[in-house]
Amino acid sequence: MVAPTSPFKVLVIDDSNTIRRSAEIFLKQAGYEVLLAEDGFDALSKVNDHEPDLIFCDILMPRLDGYQTVAVIRRSGKFSHIPMVMLSSKDGVFDKARGRMVGAQDYLTKPFTKDQLLDAVKRHLNANQPAAATGS
Repeated sequence: MVAPTSPFKVLVIDDSNTIRRSAEIFLKQAGYEVLLAEDGFDALSKVNDHEPDLIFCDILMPRLDGYQTVAVIRRSGKFSHIPMVMLSSKDGVFDKARGRMVGAQDYLTKPFTKDQLLDAVKRHLNANQPAAATGS
């Protein structure tokens, strides 16, 4: 596989400093550029300024929750293509369905392992790459 000219940018939105730091460490070790946001409003400015390749978004956050954050990003024509993965400590069918309804492609239950996080990244970044770019 041909390495990208610049690392993929992954935005992690979570009000838990522990979750943000864990995700940051796992992703940086794997060679990704990491952006962090502690709530939906912070995330919206980061999406606008940095145009990430993938977004992980917690559901339960103050001010603007994960469902609202994903919905706002999805409504933006410029950023609607970015794959989004919901993060939650809840593993209910309703939560997963609601995440899909607002535009998230996947759902990761917290606490996640390094492998679970990186598998989700690979699944969504590879799906968004043109076939020629993968070197396959």
